[in-house]
Amino acid sequence: MQIGAAHLTYCSNIHPGSGWDTVFANLRAHVPRLKARLAPQAPFGLGLRLSSRESEELLAAGRLAQFQDFLQEHGLYVFTLNGFPYGAFHGQAVKAAVFAPDWRDPARRDYTLRLAAILAALLPDGVEGGISTVPLSYKPWLAGAGEEAWLAMVRHLVEITTALARERERSGRLIHLDLEPEPDGLLEHSREVLRFYQDWLLPHGGRLLAERLGVTRDAARDLLLQHIQVCLDACHLAVEYEDPLAALARFALAGIRVGKAQLSAALRVPLPADRQRRARIARQLAPFAESTYLHQVIEERADGTLRHYPDLGAALPAIHAPAARQWRIHFHVPVFLARYGLFHSTREALQRLLACQQRTAFTRHLEIETYTWDVLPPALKLDLSDSIEREYRWVLGVLQAPHGLAVPAAS
Repeated sequence: MQIGAAHLTYCSNIHPGSGWDTVFANLRAHVPRLKARLAPQAPFGLGLRLSSRESEELLAAGRLAQFQDFLQEHGLYVFTLNGFPYGAFHGQAVKAAVFAPDWRDPARRDYTLRLAAILAALLPDGVEGGISTVPLSYKPWLAGAGEEAWLAMVRHLVEITTALARERERSGRLIHLDLEPEPDGLLEHSREVLRFYQDWLLPHGGRLLAERLGVTRDAARDLLLQHIQVCLDACHLAVEYEDPLAALARFALAGIRVGKAQLSAALRVPLPADRQRRARIARQLAPFAESTYLHQVIEERADGTLRHYPDLGAALPAIHAPAARQWRIHFHVPVFLARYGLFHSTREALQRLLACQQRTAFTRHLEIETYTWDVLPPALKLDLSDSIEREYRWVLGVLQAPHGLAVPAAS
């Protein structure tokens, strides 16, 4: 649905299942019902998540035309794709494999080109499209990597930019690839994104793209800024203790655009001095240390420094460290709740991001992205369609409040 200058959706990665037929069945089961509840008289946007296998299946045997008919019949449209997870995303251990293949690998490029072809076919006239993707790689995989690894990633991004620029020349459709910073990603926060643009993408990519397209370096730079943008996830920002306004200001000064904002919240865990209370917190956190996804932890210490843990299971034995004052955990929790037992959520950071969207319309794509419904502790599991609707209504309540400052109560 359209809210001001932006399009709002939720990401279909919350629906478990593998293979296009299962994806399509999930969409048929949930999306028309959500539209009837939330936008009965208006077009309803859809954020589509496709694995590599599913992208191949959708492009084969007339399935894309069938899907287009479904969208038209129900008043739906697709404007953004989630191209971060390449493979299966539910029902098995994903962990660091979610970053694979990374942008050094031609398989990541080829998968993204398939997604671009799908989006070009589905995108309504006059609406720009976006594809979110991994933050280049998983940081531990590139420890000590030399220049060639960075140049390989730049070359593949230039090939994507070439295809997207030619699509725009052919059809007039603007599609951008949105790099998504994440804890322990190679691009972890806005400062690392800025360094990548300034040190690698614009100088080296600009030269390569200018040669490929026969344009000036300045024109190539402009094309890279149009077609390689950023996906800003509110959960990831909060886990990194990064102020959304500072990140947006840093990008704006450098000409870096935000192609998509993902609307999500993380777990925030204040750590009291009392050892028994910390032990109780550890017991309540244990069910969140599940085996499917990475749940990186960043600890704020008494001296203001930060300590990183690669996963919640690795952090729990250190919960009694005297210097630890707070944990923020990369666990996407429902945005319509502010408290989870002894824990808080980081939805205040999401609220600030939405308030900035109200004032400046820094992005045209807003995507609700709580994908952990199937691995939440049992007490937090709710009916899926009802939960998605509650997330929409909370977001809409913030966006429609004066300056985004009034937070609606959980219903």
